[in-house]
Amino acid sequence: MRKFNTEGPVVARDHYCIPPLERLNLPSVLELIGDKRYFVLHAPRQTGKTSALLALRDLLNSGAEGDFRCVYVNVETAQAVREDVRRAMRVILGELASRARSAGDEFLYDAWPDILATFGDGALAEALTRWCEHTAAPIVLLIDEIDTLIGDTLIAVLRQLRARHDRRPESFPQSVVLCGVRDVRDYRIRSSAENTAIAGGSAFNVRAESLRLGDFTEPEVRALLEQHTRETGQPFTPEALETVWRQTLGQPWLVNALCRRICFDDARGRDRSRAIRADDVYQAQEHLILSRQVHLDQLADKLQEDRVRRVVEPLLSGASEDESSTRDLEYVRDLGLIARGDPPHLRGDRAA
Repeated sequence: MRKFNTEGPVVARDHYCIPPLERLNLPSVLELIGDKRYFVLHAPRQTGKTSALLALRDLLNSGAEGDFRCVYVNVETAQAVREDVRRAMRVILGELASRARSAGDEFLYDAWPDILATFGDGALAEALTRWCEHTAAPIVLLIDEIDTLIGDTLIAVLRQLRARHDRRPESFPQSVVLCGVRDVRDYRIRSSAENTAIAGGSAFNVRAESLRLGDFTEPEVRALLEQHTRETGQPFTPEALETVWRQTLGQPWLVNALCRRICFDDARGRDRSRAIRADDVYQAQEHLILSRQVHLDQLADKLQEDRVRRVVEPLLSGASEDESSTRDLEYVRDLGLIARGDPPHLRGDRAA
């Protein structure tokens, strides 16, 4: 039996899901890759970014969109070594080599230790150059969780990707997709080595576009819930469907978490002869709040940040004025704490 997914990438055989590539502007993404562009895909946590990247990888490797070698890598494990760039390069290259090997490409797995020993902090750029020169098909590199890297480690990765951008596609990846919560232009990186703050945009000024993965639309929410009805025979009343949409506005994790609680974790919901009603949605919502789900707890912690409070406090209090900046507003949107449109206290006052 498939279920609503609340952790990790979606797997179609295990989870109700909206096909990840349908949630991207796929023609634009493929055009950027075909044009040898480097770009950013960002969205709040638990929105479906990794699922989209993995689906894009599989599409490109299928040959349906041309002859590419596409490899996905998650660099989050390098966060643990903080600003130790040499150790971070070891972690990143090891993970990248492992991913490539799983896709049937052994070159990096055999070559990266010697490259690291010779090139040290600059090993990533040299490894990518040698890999591309060894591989007949143009390489497309998908880097997930890029903004979990810290300080000089993040600067090192961004600058190495920028420095050899001119050598693509024969001697550097044809296209690189950086994926994280925020757009790279909004990174504010404190470099310990240079004792200065560096803007992400200046460290990676070869970015062509910034794409944002959106929330579910109302038809997509209804389509997701309809999958449950088709497979179990359990309907949602019209009021329940409306309530799920109104209480979540399509935020993917909230939709899935509410419906997982209603249909699988609650004893009443497991009775498939019983329709799901609006009051079931409200009870599930209260349970998520009181149980302090990890995702919600992480967002609650962000409320302590000054730039978040400058946006959220006037919204909650109904104040007509606030001291937030456009950059504050963008940051809070990227975290997923407010919806994409302007908060009520800003509508008509300024463009965001």
